[in-house]
Amino acid sequence: MKDLLIELFSEEIPARMQTRAADDLRRLFTDGLVEAGLTYASAAAFSTPRRLALTVEGLLAQSPATREERKGPRADAPEKAVEGFLRGAGLTREQVETRDTPKGPVLYAVIEKPGRPAAEIIAEVLERTIRTFPWPKSMRWGSSSLRWVRPLHRILCILSDEGGAEVVPLSIDGIETGDRTEGHRFMAPEPFSVASFDDYAAKLKKARVVLDAKERADVIWHDATNLAFASGLEVVEDAGLLAEVAGLVEWPVVLMGEIGVDFLDLPPEVLQTSMREHQKFFSVRNAKTGRIERFVTVANRETADNGATILAGNQRVLSARLADAKFFWENDLRVARDDMSTWLQALDSVTFHNRLGSQGDLIRRVSALAREIAPLVDADPDETETAARLAKADLASEMVYEFPELQGVMGQYYIKAAGGSEAVAAAAPGHYAPLGPSDAVPVDPVSVAVALAEKIDKLTGFWAIDEKPTGSKDPFALRRAALGVIRIVLENDLRLDLRQSFRSHMNAHPPGEGDDLDGKTDNLLGFLHDRLKVYLRDQGVRHDVIDACIALPGSDDLALLVKRAKALQEVIGTEDGENLIQGFKRANNILTQAEEKDGVEYSFGPDVKFAEGAAERALFAALDAAEPRIADALKADDFAGAVSAMATLRGPVDAFFEEAQVNSDNQTIRRNRLNLLHRIRTICTSVADLTRIEG
Repeated sequence: MKDLLIELFSEEIPARMQTRAADDLRRLFTDGLVEAGLTYASAAAFSTPRRLALTVEGLLAQSPATREERKGPRADAPEKAVEGFLRGAGLTREQVETRDTPKGPVLYAVIEKPGRPAAEIIAEVLERTIRTFPWPKSMRWGSSSLRWVRPLHRILCILSDEGGAEVVPLSIDGIETGDRTEGHRFMAPEPFSVASFDDYAAKLKKARVVLDAKERADVIWHDATNLAFASGLEVVEDAGLLAEVAGLVEWPVVLMGEIGVDFLDLPPEVLQTSMREHQKFFSVRNAKTGRIERFVTVANRETADNGATILAGNQRVLSARLADAKFFWENDLRVARDDMSTWLQALDSVTFHNRLGSQGDLIRRVSALAREIAPLVDADPDETETAARLAKADLASEMVYEFPELQGVMGQYYIKAAGGSEAVAAAAPGHYAPLGPSDAVPVDPVSVAVALAEKIDKLTGFWAIDEKPTGSKDPFALRRAALGVIRIVLENDLRLDLRQSFRSHMNAHPPGEGDDLDGKTDNLLGFLHDRLKVYLRDQGVRHDVIDACIALPGSDDLALLVKRAKALQEVIGTEDGENLIQGFKRANNILTQAEEKDGVEYSFGPDVKFAEGAAERALFAALDAAEPRIADALKADDFAGAVSAMATLRGPVDAFFEEAQVNSDNQTIRRNRLNLLHRIRTICTSVADLTRIEG
């Protein structure tokens, strides 16, 4: 067995491309090996700003020889058929056999392929991998036809075993493979040879290169948190920034610097965003006050002055950036304290969608809808309308123009500065939530009303103009809006008539093709139900159980729908529940077949006086007892109670089918029993449409 080491050494690879590139290198190369018949034990890929590396362990010394027998046409088949067979097998007529079979003489090709040395296969697969590598963006340089993300300088490719290492010979556009690489660009630029992956990783570390991106990230976080802790501070967690910075350095050197006192009173979100976006700095805050007081930067080299010069330069650049942020902040505060309607007027000139009007139109629609929703969520209508009117005002502010990701966050500050209440201010960031599956939903009634209004307006607007998601395309994030509605309703346990809200608010939008508001409303509600299935599936609720509950009236009340589904799933997961479903389906099937055959509906009430036997009379009694219990429970929204009452029918239904023959020769008895089955179906389907339960 042999081990393989490959390194593709280039100019700096953008940090955002490194992880994907390492995965692509491993996938493309190992897939190519397997297709060529060369198996291996394990493979791992690594990336730094200047290199992609791949180690493959346990390679065969050569691919195994193969022998394949391929049956062809009859020996006397038309010439074109024979030629096609020979061409596919890569053989001549003299190289194939003719064998006698019960159907006459048939041509057989025996294709033997000898094994190939590992080095030959590796060179072939590596060249194909390099030339077809799927970089998001690539370039050519000089007179070379090769495309790579940045100019490629070296290709290291060696096979090693106990006896030593050998270079796999390959030349790509003048770049010859070898066993040499380079260390850190500044601290150890001299080339050196390696003999194995372990030797490679150890020598790189001596040459001030940490090969593993996770190890670099761990070093950065460990050193940063230690520096902050020593000053009584803490580093603000930012996983995305940590991954990006780990892709910018090969030898991370963590330094902590000061923020000018003139900028310490800026909102922490402004400081954090400015430093992250412009400088790739981590924010360091005082845990007691929440104020950002320092920053952490990561250099790519050690210096004689322990980073003092680097820090001084960074602090100068940072001061210039923060001076801009402070200017925006102070200007925006003056506008907010004077009259925020200035921003609202400006938003009348900002297009939301060419068929749905301006941002100002959007704000007016959302304000009206939020006022309607307010009483349903125990929010003050006047306060809610004010919150909805101001929630997007910061879109016209200078700070949000510079940092769009601060929309809502800055609005909260500006509304407070203008004298707005805490509830009104909280709606500015809160009405966008949740942006992702892990985001918290708003819980304050005013924020809940505005968040629901904003999302319902978006959904009904795009449904009104027939701009719905198709396949994987969802340019207006309507699936996210629907999931937001679902989570806000369920996590706040809200009782809302969404069908009515959708239909009435769809009138607030320009009409699309046709004017079938009921049809569009039903379609939108179906879209919401589909999102609900995905959401509940992740919580372990079966899709057929949800379908069984959606089929009943009132399915637009999501809170009740989910309670019904969870109660139903809990019962049908038991032996009694499973057997009840089977008994119900048996009753439903017999009844359906009889109604189709007879051309009548057996919905006339069954009479116990025609019952024969104890089991049949017991079923009548069980239905008489369960029906009012189920009805009362449903009226009280006690779905667990309703499902529990339905489950009591399991025994009597089973006993009835064991004792009685529904299709009796006595037509009076038969009609009465079919009416009895109709009663079973009616009572059970009042809880859920059990015909939709699978199994």
